[in-house]
Amino acid sequence: MWYSPCEPSQPILRPADQVMDLDRLGSQFQSRLSFVRSSMRRMMNQQWRIRRRRFDLDGEGFGTAIYRIDTPHAHYHCVIFSAYLPPEKRSDRVIADQWDVSFVLLAGDVDELQLQDLRRNVPLQEAGRFDSRVLVLSRANRSLRNFERFVAALAEGTQPDPQQLAEVGYLYRTTAVYGNGKFGIADFSCLQGNEDFTQPFSAQMFTVYLLRHFSIEQIEHMARARNPQRAVGLAIALQRYLGVGNSTGLGMAPFLINHPQLVNQWVWARETALAQVLGQAADLPRVERLRALLDRGRRHVQETVTDDQRQAALDQCTLADLARLIQWFDAQPVSPDLWTRVQGWAQSHGGKGCQELLVSLLLELYPQLVDPLAEQMAVSEGFRLNADMPLTELRVLMENHYRWALELDLDSPAANHFFWYRSVEKEEPRLGERAMEPGAEKEMQLGIAHNIQRCHTALLAYLEQHPQQLTAHFLLAQPQFKGTVCRLQGMACCAYGEIRANLLHRNMLPIDLLRCKLAFFGAGKFDPKSSRWVRITLFQGAPLVSEIGQPFDDDWNFAVMPTLDGEV
Repeated sequence: MWYSPCEPSQPILRPADQVMDLDRLGSQFQSRLSFVRSSMRRMMNQQWRIRRRRFDLDGEGFGTAIYRIDTPHAHYHCVIFSAYLPPEKRSDRVIADQWDVSFVLLAGDVDELQLQDLRRNVPLQEAGRFDSRVLVLSRANRSLRNFERFVAALAEGTQPDPQQLAEVGYLYRTTAVYGNGKFGIADFSCLQGNEDFTQPFSAQMFTVYLLRHFSIEQIEHMARARNPQRAVGLAIALQRYLGVGNSTGLGMAPFLINHPQLVNQWVWARETALAQVLGQAADLPRVERLRALLDRGRRHVQETVTDDQRQAALDQCTLADLARLIQWFDAQPVSPDLWTRVQGWAQSHGGKGCQELLVSLLLELYPQLVDPLAEQMAVSEGFRLNADMPLTELRVLMENHYRWALELDLDSPAANHFFWYRSVEKEEPRLGERAMEPGAEKEMQLGIAHNIQRCHTALLAYLEQHPQQLTAHFLLAQPQFKGTVCRLQGMACCAYGEIRANLLHRNMLPIDLLRCKLAFFGAGKFDPKSSRWVRITLFQGAPLVSEIGQPFDDDWNFAVMPTLDGEV
């Protein structure tokens, strides 16, 4: 079930008008509820076993690697193919057709016959053919700035400069991580009874974690092959600080519009967690803990490198706000209401970046309250038409629940600047400019506010003539509005599912949609390359495969550059 404001005894949450503002959604940070954090907790607490079964790589790191994963419930294999990629073929764009590595996560065993089939198809990615045993399909490219520098340093018996990871936090950068039934692989419904990957995107995040492990083992192997006498392994501190990069573009953005009930559940969980934390009485140990987290968060933002002027300016504003927040916080006595006061100060004196970072840090203070909510991020989606609803009731529902959409000015050319469409070649969403590009007749229905306004106008006209009729009668006369009415009724008890913005407006920034979703994934180090695509880092600071089974302190987010302290 998803959150329903119709239910009593719910904590007081921030209003949807505030939370679902697009600019605020584009200011979010990773948190304890992010999928990489919950996946890591499950892996560590259940002591999953990850073993290398095959590592047939040459001295340049090309070949095949296979890892077996045993959980308390099942076993899986991750199969990775590493191949030479000509420099002119290296691209983060979805139109690329070759990559440094391609890989899959699949359920059960891998025999030689299936391995040969995977070897033919996995490097083809979208052009390949797969069956439902494959849970995740992905590919990645080496970091041009880090990969060779790391191999060269280790081969000479030295450690890479940690500053290199502060600037670019990974050795590999994924350009797509496919799940949920694309290209013949397992649909998400296949995982509904799977206790290991029941949460959204958990299988994808785990596969990315395995790529991180492979990247460490690969560069150490290449260093030994290059210089067997002098080569050393990568320092443990650098291994932990190493993440996996990701390049993400417009293909991800429409997900938030097409899955409003799921988005509602994610946001509800985060806002519920915040409300529960704010309801706790502050004490000295947690005050000291928040102070340390504020310092770490500030360092993390300081170490985020981006060439994007807008993002750089936003980061500088967040840093300035954090400095003033820390100064204020240090002057405050420890009192039971300190959490609400610190949030109030941020709301009154800080920008959205500072406010949303503070939310993420506050959630770290009470794991026992927050972590159970991470297991409630899935939802059974679906809209069902209530054809018997009186039209007067439908009107009230629309005017109350979607007032934000009815109040938008959608008549100007600027309000209709963009249209969304789907690329035939890659099955990926794209954004066109209506006045300059053809294809608007193939428009995806992502202008929710536009749809609501058109439906509302038609409904008022129909009600004038038929005040006593039902929704069924209206839709028989105006069948083009069935999808809008189903969405309206299906979202009636979902406070947070709809983004409060005109997604067709000239000033709309798709990067805000991308950041919102990526923050729920657990991304950090947001580095926009335009308003339409971004590079990020996942699992930076996370425990290593070798640390599974050891005592686990779930305190690795907002990783900061380590000092090696003479470690070799």
